[in-house]
Amino acid sequence: MTVPFEPLPAIPLDSWRPTKETLHRFAQIVGKVALAKGVRRNHWWHMTYRLTARGWTTVPLGSARNGPVFTCAFDFFDHVLRIATDQGTQVEIDLVDQSVATFYGAVRNGLRDLDVDVVLAHPHPFDLPDAHRPFEDDDEHGDYDPGKARHAFQVQSQVGRVLEEFSATFSGKISPVQLFWHTFDIAVQRFSPRHIELPDTVDPVTREAYSREVISSGFWFGDDKVPEPTFYSYTAPEPAGLADRALTPAGAHWITAGAGHSAYYPYDAARRTADPVGAALEFFQSVYANGAELAGWDTDQLACAGGITDPVLREKGWLE
Repeated sequence: MTVPFEPLPAIPLDSWRPTKETLHRFAQIVGKVALAKGVRRNHWWHMTYRLTARGWTTVPLGSARNGPVFTCAFDFFDHVLRIATDQGTQVEIDLVDQSVATFYGAVRNGLRDLDVDVVLAHPHPFDLPDAHRPFEDDDEHGDYDPGKARHAFQVQSQVGRVLEEFSATFSGKISPVQLFWHTFDIAVQRFSPRHIELPDTVDPVTREAYSREVISSGFWFGDDKVPEPTFYSYTAPEPAGLADRALTPAGAHWITAGAGHSAYYPYDAARRTADPVGAALEFFQSVYANGAELAGWDTDQLACAGGITDPVLREKGWLE
């Protein structure tokens, strides 16, 4: 019997929470390697993950001045972290039966075996309840169910395609569709050229992330504050009156987030519609249209219907 294809498969947070907590910390360890060895890019784009057909990968890391160039890729079918260099060498580190402490040690040893010299500035979790504890001391988190990890990635992969489709309609400055390892969400950011003056008290991570006016759209699996998988979007800085605007589709709503607001749309609300992908795209477009209008963006100039910027090609359909 053939199982029907689901564009957005179910993934209740509690169904895989222990695996998620371990995998989040694995992602932070490797993400901090990318932070240390990546070529610095605006808005931290050098340290995020990109999706592949099998999992996540860093961008190429290392320097042309002293090498080697290398990538770190999570494979959720073989269940390994594969660290490979441009010299043709690689190591594989199992994801199964590893605590955070043993995984951290294996990553360090693997990099050393590949002649990659890296020092993590702060080898602790970022913005997690155990942020005080070094990775090398974390024997608490060691749950990793291969089937649940693979399923979570396949959900994320589908959401990634939704975000790619949404990205195609915008011709301005836009980030890659990327996984942020600190918050464990997948997102894409649209920017205006407007520079944002931030107070001196703002931390360096936030300053770089929000140095330009931005509308961010994304998805995360949920956490203790939002205990269900959720699509989200927000505008920063938030224009006056944004949270008074109506959102679509049904179920989309504004929530208070810090000093401002974010738009939320439950993943399961999209799943219950006749067209889950269309519902998610409608949500992202609804929030973008409201934020861009109130912030004064030239949305007609920035539009990119079907991923085509040239009006002649678009009119004649030459690229279809």
